[in-house]
Amino acid sequence: MKHWMLFAVLALPAWLGAEIPEGFTPLFNGRDLTGWHISQTNHHGKTPEWRVVHGVLTGTQQPYGEGGILLTDRRFRNFEVYIELMPDWGCDGGLFLRSNEAGQAYQIMLDYLPGGSVGGVYGERLQGVEIQPASGWRTVWKRDEWNTLRARITGETPRIQVWMNGVQILDWTDSANHAAGGAGDGMIAVQVHRGKRWTEAGFHRFRAIAVKELP
Repeated sequence: MKHWMLFAVLALPAWLGAEIPEGFTPLFNGRDLTGWHISQTNHHGKTPEWRVVHGVLTGTQQPYGEGGILLTDRRFRNFEVYIELMPDWGCDGGLFLRSNEAGQAYQIMLDYLPGGSVGGVYGERLQGVEIQPASGWRTVWKRDEWNTLRARITGETPRIQVWMNGVQILDWTDSANHAAGGAGDGMIAVQVHRGKRWTEAGFHRFRAIAVKELP
């Protein structure tokens, strides 16, 4: 039954209900992984299971327990990223901001599983960054539907703001720039977390990924 439901969801046209906000430039063309690449050096793994199915970018563990990250080819400094997502319950992942090839980044958590959080900030392999949970994300999250997420990062000392389905759920400024090497720019990435907290045969799904560069 689960596999049938997954097929039914992915068979729907990806553009149905998707709308990139004005001023944003698409990062994902809905056909293939042009403009993106799989990291071969991050600690979560080198999973090849990033696929485009009916206009939706899907990520899963393959083999079970093995994760990985998919990075933009381009680097960005001050920007806002827009993404629509619909993960299966039990999937652990993230949206990386100013990432390097090894996946060191400011992460917007997409930990959609028991005890998890969506929309908060975590320093992925960054020293000195404490977890910043997003307040009230559960009240605006739409289960088993497409959700919109906007994440903005600006400044040499990073300020990160997050909106879910149009409602701001986080506004946080770091105490210093804790990015690897003090970097002020980096790639955007999506993550499939390694480990066996992940629901077997579960998928993260993304569509309408876009960016707006800021001064």
